[in-house]
Amino acid sequence: MIELFESDTVSFDRVSSKGNQLKWKSGDYWYKADSTGYEGLSEYVISSLLAKSTLKSDEYVLYEIEDIKYRNNVLSGCKSKNFLRDGEQLITFNRLFMSQYTENLTDIVFHIEEHEERLKYIVERIELVTGIRDLGKYMAKCMTIDALFLNEDRHMHNIALILGKDGKYKTAPFFDHGAGLLSDTRMDYPLNGDVYEMIEYAEPKTFSESFDDQLDIAEKFYGTQIKFNFNHRDVEKILKKAEGHYSDQVIERVRTIVFEQMRKYSYMF
Repeated sequence: MIELFESDTVSFDRVSSKGNQLKWKSGDYWYKADSTGYEGLSEYVISSLLAKSTLKSDEYVLYEIEDIKYRNNVLSGCKSKNFLRDGEQLITFNRLFMSQYTENLTDIVFHIEEHEERLKYIVERIELVTGIRDLGKYMAKCMTIDALFLNEDRHMHNIALILGKDGKYKTAPFFDHGAGLLSDTRMDYPLNGDVYEMIEYAEPKTFSESFDDQLDIAEKFYGTQIKFNFNHRDVEKILKKAEGHYSDQVIERVRTIVFEQMRKYSYMF
């Protein structure tokens, strides 16, 4: 457990449709408290499973479960190491677009009728502004991760690039998976709900309302960019470390979701 204080709190321009979690920075670590359910557990489980993929270690952020004492309350949550170097800034797609075109990227994307054209527009415009190459492959990885783990809160305000002090851009490691694994038990995915039904009606927000649609389009244009090599035993080991931090009911639900998604997307393994 770590005790954090008012002076450690941080706010961002990254906006979540689920509302903003309490966030802190202390030393070289970021901390986030759960606000709608078990976001910290989702961050920990998803990032631990990304470690068992073809992603390189600098392509994703690892999270650990952390109990946080704040204002005499003990909150569940997670921590991650700061991945920004001195002089670097995290710039969201929407913030970048607003600075260049004074328009909201999300609004423009969802006014494009064809879903394929939406993804192409995002990739081409961001590449044009930043000079980044192969952004499509990065987006394909992102859509794969979000489909497998049901991250419903990936939109233009929380997909980000890193701006170096030299003025050059690069892609950020994959982070912020807290809305995955049906973690919002407060409103959208109650613990007493049918897990399999809720999996079916979970929707993304990047450029389509269907995880499979987003994934199919990304793979069509940019190919399959990630493979996973974890199995049921690996999942059990990861969940074992969550015991005592989250209830048995929550852990069992996450287990069910991960196993079902492994079955559905078996070609990724």
